Amino acid sequence: MPKTILARFVWLGIAILGASAIGGIAIHRGESINAIWFVVAAACTYLIAFRFYSAWICAKVLALDETRATPAERFNNGRDFVPTNRWVVFGHHFAAIAGPGPLIGPTLAMQFGYLPGTLWILVGAVLGGCVQDMVIMFCSTRRDGRSLGQMARDELGPVGGWAAMIGTMTIMLILIAVLGLVIVNAMKHSPWATATVLGTIPVAMLIGIYMRGIRPGRVLEGSIIGIVLLILCVLGGGWVDHNETLRGLFDWSGESVAWFVMIYGFAAATLPVWLLLAPRDYLSTFLKLGVVFLLAISILVLAPEMKMPALTQFIDGTGPIFKGTLFPFVFITIACGAISGFHSLVSSGTTPKLLQNERDIRMIGYGSMALESFVGIMAVIAACVLEPGVFFAINSPAGVVGKEAAAAVATISSWGFPVTVEQMQILAKEMGEATLFARTGGAPSLAVGMATIFSTTFGGTLLAMWYHFAIMFEVLFILTTLDAGTRVGRFMLQDMLKYFWKPMGNVSSYPMTVISSLIFVTAWGYFLWQGVKDPLGGVNILWPLFGISNQLLAGIALSVATGIIIKMGKLRYAWVTGLPLTWLAIICTWAAWEKVFSPNPAIGFLSGAASMAEKLAAGTLSPERAAVAPQLIIGQRIDAALAFLFAVILWVVIVDMLRMSMRMRSGKPVLPLSESKYIRTQLDESMISTGQHA
Repeated sequence: MPKTILARFVWLGIAILGASAIGGIAIHRGESINAIWFVVAAACTYLIAFRFYSAWICAKVLALDETRATPAERFNNGRDFVPTNRWVVFGHHFAAIAGPGPLIGPTLAMQFGYLPGTLWILVGAVLGGCVQDMVIMFCSTRRDGRSLGQMARDELGPVGGWAAMIGTMTIMLILIAVLGLVIVNAMKHSPWATATVLGTIPVAMLIGIYMRGIRPGRVLEGSIIGIVLLILCVLGGGWVDHNETLRGLFDWSGESVAWFVMIYGFAAATLPVWLLLAPRDYLSTFLKLGVVFLLAISILVLAPEMKMPALTQFIDGTGPIFKGTLFPFVFITIACGAISGFHSLVSSGTTPKLLQNERDIRMIGYGSMALESFVGIMAVIAACVLEPGVFFAINSPAGVVGKEAAAAVATISSWGFPVTVEQMQILAKEMGEATLFARTGGAPSLAVGMATIFSTTFGGTLLAMWYHFAIMFEVLFILTTLDAGTRVGRFMLQDMLKYFWKPMGNVSSYPMTVISSLIFVTAWGYFLWQGVKDPLGGVNILWPLFGISNQLLAGIALSVATGIIIKMGKLRYAWVTGLPLTWLAIICTWAAWEKVFSPNPAIGFLSGAASMAEKLAAGTLSPERAAVAPQLIIGQRIDAALAFLFAVILWVVIVDMLRMSMRMRSGKPVLPLSESKYIRTQLDESMISTGQHA
């Protein structure tokens, strides 16, 4: 009893501390606020949500059963279905879902000020993102590890099922192509990053062989060896960068990096999961988590002030980084930091095939997303400790603020965020860069913020080293999402193709695995190649669709989850997934409508294409702009068509889910639950705890 009372007081204290921190962030309107408030608010929010909300969902809504054999145990084939130690799965799952979203999205959203983005990251994650990941993982585990699209077809019917399958497949191609393009732009002509990333691949394969064949179950040993080798990769990359002879070997062009990305994606989708994907993601997780927690500790030690205001004048939609009002575009821009549809594909396509026990779903599903959300908070802090003038100088396109440094600083200073040419020149020199003006995309400004914090914590030196380390860190974040996405896409493609040729659906058939992987990689590789060859980025014009499509995919996942909960006879708990679904449906529909039909050429795809076509016909475009205008016009029209298609697909799935639910309530026949038959697990407690099957 004393322990129970003490525990209650401890959790009450955490709740009060978290509420005080969030309240302080929300009402503060002074010159600046200390970053410690953000760390405390985030930590307390995630702890409370995991301890109570996730436990309640697992007990009351999902009713997890640890005596039930998982698909990994029942279909163990040593390649895709492999019972794996829970900590290895946690590392693999976190590495797979923690891509560029929680780093780049929150950074760009600071255009509106720190307050809206911070609140959405916290609330959206614990009520939406974490719930989606955990519930979809549960649903897939109970259905032999089936993909999201297949579950939609089995549970909702052919209309909603095919809409979900086509929508998710199309969205995946765009997401992976854009991610690949980001990797190319970050790695090309960067020997340090290229050498380091290449080094992590053989290290992962070595650790996979070590933990499976040489020293089975010795997770700690393998982890320590892997960490040491990973650190050597980072140091080796720096050594290569400073070696004139070796530097040229790793100074790859964009085309070379693109080929590497495509070949790696194919390998990740076809090789046994224990050989490359799981150990590589597991090891890169140590780098990710190490950097994130080191950043959190540095913030607690330094207690830096947040220099970005709580709200900026750009909430009216006139922002220099991207156009659009605070509502709905802060939610679309944040994307993965709060809720990500891509996670539902990993939670249904890959991770359930590795789970040893259902009880691990809570830690891996809810816990991994909470940790990713914490990464988003770290990105917010890293961006906001910069002077606002510096932040906007790095992230604002030259076409908005001016191509010349003097014009750019004059424009930015006129907004009330003073910055000087000399200030930016000194900063660029310290970071080892020629210039930091108009380095759009969020990654450079985030790297500058991280480098500033780390350098100050560890003696105020080596800014260039910390900056390039942060760039490499961001590339690894993206690459691990690309490899997991490719593998998930392969599973989805096989789910679709089996209706045309049944053997294609056999995920245990190696020839079918190779064929489907080649088709899928070729599809997104085509768009990636066009983007690399196009001087304006080609597919990069689809980047505004990244956030919209990601959130729409989350809406599809939550629709499927809500339908399954209702069919389980738990209508009273349908609000658990129905509430975030309703919010996303409103936000995504609103944003898609704005991007397609807004009369403002800076926002609407169609009006933007029409405006450029008029200028091209009138001959008012510069020669350089006129040369690529036809491609940009076609690209914006493709953007419009895809945004509209994705919104329609979401509503088709929602309506189909509501139709099924109403039929069930009326006593009319519906498709039966496709949950697999109960089979008792044969893995004893000692095998599970030691990870003998890892």
